[in-house]
Amino acid sequence: MKRFTHLSLRQSLTVPYVVLVIGVASLIGALSYRAGSQAVDTVADHLLRETVGRIAQAVDRHIVGSGAVLEAAFPEGMPAPADIKDQFAALRTRFWIATSLHLDPNNYVYYGTRQGQFFGLWRYSQQDGELRIKFDAAAPRSLYRFSGIDGALSKPELETRIYDPRVRPWYETGETSPSLTWTSIYIDFRTAELVATRARRVLDAKGDLEGVVATDVSLRQLNAFVRKLKISQHALAFIIEPDGNLIASSRSPNTIMLADGSNARINAIDSGDALQVAAFDQVRQIMATVPSAATPPRTTRFVGPNGESIQLAYERLRDMAGLDWIIIVAVPRSDFMQGVTENVIRTAVIGGVAALLTVLIGLVILCWVSRDLRQLAEAARQVGKGRLDAPLEINRRDEIGDLATSFRRMQQKLRIDVLTELVNRDMILRCIADRIHQHRRTTDRKPFAVFFVDLNNFKLVNDRLGHDAGDRVLIEIGKRLRISTRTGDLVARYAGDEFVVLVDEVRDADTAEQIRRHIERLLREPLTSIDTEFLAGQTLGGAVGLARYPTDADTADGLIKHADADMYARKRASKLNL
Repeated sequence: MKRFTHLSLRQSLTVPYVVLVIGVASLIGALSYRAGSQAVDTVADHLLRETVGRIAQAVDRHIVGSGAVLEAAFPEGMPAPADIKDQFAALRTRFWIATSLHLDPNNYVYYGTRQGQFFGLWRYSQQDGELRIKFDAAAPRSLYRFSGIDGALSKPELETRIYDPRVRPWYETGETSPSLTWTSIYIDFRTAELVATRARRVLDAKGDLEGVVATDVSLRQLNAFVRKLKISQHALAFIIEPDGNLIASSRSPNTIMLADGSNARINAIDSGDALQVAAFDQVRQIMATVPSAATPPRTTRFVGPNGESIQLAYERLRDMAGLDWIIIVAVPRSDFMQGVTENVIRTAVIGGVAALLTVLIGLVILCWVSRDLRQLAEAARQVGKGRLDAPLEINRRDEIGDLATSFRRMQQKLRIDVLTELVNRDMILRCIADRIHQHRRTTDRKPFAVFFVDLNNFKLVNDRLGHDAGDRVLIEIGKRLRISTRTGDLVARYAGDEFVVLVDEVRDADTAEQIRRHIERLLREPLTSIDTEFLAGQTLGGAVGLARYPTDADTADGLIKHADADMYARKRASKLNL
């Protein structure tokens, strides 16, 4: 290898590949036609399995959040009210939270009772929603538009048709199932689109059935995903139920409007697409001879319409809640064979072009690699200067990407306290310094405050309950402080049992005192992470020191020292009062 040491980096990256491409191109000219058929089979099998896997992943992403949505709307074990009027406000709040978990696609959560009452919340966006309510089983639903979780309700709009939840598929399926269940695919009452509903029965205080809570998963986006799949010119992908009813298809619609104006589902047999009919019939024959359990992607070949050879892959998706769907992808083999013969003629030309492209690509790759290496070097220099949050925008799947990921993890560990997952001492000091620099600019004159928190009697916890208990106390206090602060504020573990809170936009001393009292109240709240009976009646709590910028100090160290001194003064005053 020493003979290559005189080559430049660009030559080392390009010359071997030029030689390799020319040699391979010459060899391919003799073997390409013979290997073409085998390559088609391999590529087709891989592509079909990958496509089926992509569709399965899309299905999983589409339905994965529905269980959590139902749990948020009606937590397991919570008894249902006898009348939804009794818990109207609570239902509205819980349903708003539930629809916020996975707004797309679970933007609709609803509940029907055995008396025929109905309560549903439809989210149009992050802020806008619609309540669909029915207190009287014989009356139509009332629709109320509103904005925000507690927004005022608009004037009600009455539906023209009577909606009885007890006769809907989701209710009938949910009331007979002891756990979470999927309904059969049905056409939505309002949108006329295919919907899969996940439902769960809700019991009253006596353990008897009171109603069913459910959330819809519209299949419109899943159908759009399948339609947009790019496989080959004549390829077909579709999702069906075991009886053949279409859920999504890249060619045909999944519903049809009847003469009376109603909508009905389309079966694969009746879709009018010859390839779709043949593919479904082939999968149905295969599944008649194998167990009905979920299957990984499988491939096969059969003779389709017009006697052409068809490559086919399928996968059966099932879960404990009753989901049972089949994914099928079928591609005429001629789509894969197209151009194999022509490839022999083009091989010689491709060899020369490939050699030229190899040189160009080598140069591009070299620039790409060196650019990212320069970014890594610059980020390392910034960290060496103390800028632990220096950005590193490298997203690659190779060794350089792994190095960048490891570097970002190192930055994270340098910024974060391992125990409490709060920012650490160095990071809070840098953030305070950055905030001071920001304040000194003419465009930002907003004051801020630093609060220094020291826990009382923390040594007593370590001495009597052990250091593990002390760690749990620190974690709990850290969570309290973090939850109680605003998005733009920052909480850090400074040292031992000391915390620092950076609060932005503190207008005056009264506001700062209010925040201080709020933090002290948080510290006085009973601990849940340890048994305080062993503390002999001693309470923890803590002292909170305060420093305002620019009133008390104009540097990060100065603010910390002032807040620290204020904390000790406050602690001494507290002891004297005791």
